[in-house]
Amino acid sequence: MSRLVRLLGLALLCGSAAAFAISQTSAQQIAAHDAAKSSTKLGLGRIALPEEIKAWDTDVRPDGKGLPVGKGTAKRGDVIFQAQCAVCHGEFGEGAGRWPVLAGGAGTLKADRPDKTIGSFWPDLSTVFDYIQRAMPFGNARSLSNDDVYALTAYLLSMNDIIKDENFELNEKNFTSIKMPNASAFYEDDRETAEKQFWKKDPCMKDCRSAPKVTGRAMSVDVTPDGKSGPKVE
Repeated sequence: MSRLVRLLGLALLCGSAAAFAISQTSAQQIAAHDAAKSSTKLGLGRIALPEEIKAWDTDVRPDGKGLPVGKGTAKRGDVIFQAQCAVCHGEFGEGAGRWPVLAGGAGTLKADRPDKTIGSFWPDLSTVFDYIQRAMPFGNARSLSNDDVYALTAYLLSMNDIIKDENFELNEKNFTSIKMPNASAFYEDDRETAEKQFWKKDPCMKDCRSAPKVTGRAMSVDVTPDGKSGPKVE
């Protein structure tokens, strides 16, 4: 190798090392600059006012925390429901077309096609109130007053036979006294104990079972075939 080639190689190596050192220094300077910049205010916006935070902080918990002051009867809720909700949910909560069914379904949860309605399935009344307040009526969300939401919630309880008196007044004080029919069927995730016997230190990750055996072949024309002899049924 000629002396000139060796000198050129040495120059390139030194140049690369210098460039790398410069790039490292630049990266450190940029990081330091960004850290300093993030710790200073940009002068944009302002602190949200308490009333602005309150306007967005509308979630309601099962224990009643977050409920606004208000009241409403099932009788008044009936009037509101027929005017603003029945077009989608039906006059009696039976669901219009493909819109959700809100009432009925008692005793169907173990059936092949259970009806999971407010009365048959939902565990907490707070979910009803929170959802109506946040998202209903469809296309005009947040247009209902607190009293309207209490009245509609009471009417849905009435439709599901959870309360019997249409003049019953639901409010923030007696809200948590209402117990949903299916509440006891819900429980905390207990897989750490209920399924612990299935846990293995070294779980199988490959060839964990034998190939499935074909027991018959579908002949219907409304399925997608996977071979000339017809689709497999496994």
